[in-house]
Amino acid sequence: MNLMWHDWAGYIGVVLVLLAFLLLQAHKLHGNGLTYQVMNIVGALGVLLSLLFGSFNLSAFVMEVAWAAIGIFGVLRGLRLRRGKDARVP
Repeated sequence: MNLMWHDWAGYIGVVLVLLAFLLLQAHKLHGNGLTYQVMNIVGALGVLLSLLFGSFNLSAFVMEVAWAAIGIFGVLRGLRLRRGKDARVP
């Protein structure tokens, strides 16, 4: 079995997404925390790379694009909320 770089990107991506979910369930991460969101975004990007440069699967591609987009939304929302809190602190 000869693994290419995009295969490794996909495997690492899957591990990151699953690890983020495991840590969330174990109450080690918060669902709205930056670490959780970044793990999901980077994980989804790794899987996307494996799909784009390896065996393409449209349904998996759509799911990973949505997963990354939701993670980016979470990061931006967290930053916006944090900025709002900072503005209220005297």
